[in-house]
Amino acid sequence: MATFVSFPSSIRCRHRSYQTQTLIFQATGLLRPSPHFTLSFDRRSRPSLVMSAQSVPSTAADVIGLVESTTTPSRVGQVKRTTKETDVQVIVNLDGTGQSDCNTGIPFLDHMLDQLASHGLLDLNIKASGDTHIDDHHTNEDIALAIGTALLQALGDRKGIYRFGNFSAPLDEAAVNVILDLSGRPHLNFDMDIPTQRVGNYDTQLVEHFFQSLVNTSGMTLHIKLLAGKNSHHIIEATFKAFARALRQAIEYDPRRLGSVPSSKGVLSRS
Repeated sequence: MATFVSFPSSIRCRHRSYQTQTLIFQATGLLRPSPHFTLSFDRRSRPSLVMSAQSVPSTAADVIGLVESTTTPSRVGQVKRTTKETDVQVIVNLDGTGQSDCNTGIPFLDHMLDQLASHGLLDLNIKASGDTHIDDHHTNEDIALAIGTALLQALGDRKGIYRFGNFSAPLDEAAVNVILDLSGRPHLNFDMDIPTQRVGNYDTQLVEHFFQSLVNTSGMTLHIKLLAGKNSHHIIEATFKAFARALRQAIEYDPRRLGSVPSSKGVLSRS
């Protein structure tokens, strides 16, 4: 059972740097001479609570308590990628509500990105233009590269998250399993057999290339396996839905982790 500590005295706030803010709560009467409760967080991690005192508590009951912060800094990644082939702008909010505003010039990809936002509860804003008069390859690739980079930005040091995700999504006769790890180690295992070369005007080979590009810049390990399916549209859509739900699992906060990095190494990074 959690016992919440009340703060009858003053509350002071001190900003130590642009990246880090420290809130110092001073409560007189709980410890002697006076305890300090320090709530520290950077812009991309869940706050953590540290209690310290200048002297030993008068009784054990004086220090029993738990203070849980409900304030989570926003996790947003924003990327602009411009080449001679494409112009891509991506904004990703990991703590969104599933809102999607995607205009890539590739209608089928827009439809898939809508699934990613809706089922991952991400807010996605993507605008892209490119040399689609040649084919969709460059635009498809650069959008995925930008999304991966935006995810990497938004995740930050990945403190407090679950890190792993595993979800199987059906769509009629199709079913796809996705397992992912936000490890900082890019790897894709794509075990899919999409039966037709195209869905509408979209080249189905670009599905694997999309996820490979996203993996390369986000630094995630990603396994995608087709469990069943005959219809190419159903297979691809089930893939994006399963990926969205697995990603949602991985990026959510684990309340038992208390803001620590989900790794025995103590760090998750691309370096």
